[in-house]
Amino acid sequence: MLLDHTISQLDIGPVPPERAAEMGRLGYMQWLGALPGHSDYRQEAMRAHAQALPFARRSPAVAAFCELLVASTRMPPAPLPLSLPLRHRRGGARARRATDR
Repeated sequence: MLLDHTISQLDIGPVPPERAAEMGRLGYMQWLGALPGHSDYRQEAMRAHAQALPFARRSPAVAAFCELLVASTRMPPAPLPLSLPLRHRRGGARARRATDR
């Protein structure tokens, strides 16, 4: 159920490559955090990949998510490039006041 929600959040169409990679990482972390502790990781990753793959052609963020799923199952294990997005200011009150005019 959460996998469907994660895929729908990522399936937003064309976005710049940096944003797609960022969204793919966030989607992967969301999916990973929702896995039950007793589940077979490799099996769940392949199931998620199979479910997300049809959307990867039209959405770069879903493609990035699929790439992380595949990379996470490779042997020998290697660290994944998972990092949270950089924080940035969007203007705050001054920007909101400027748009109200």
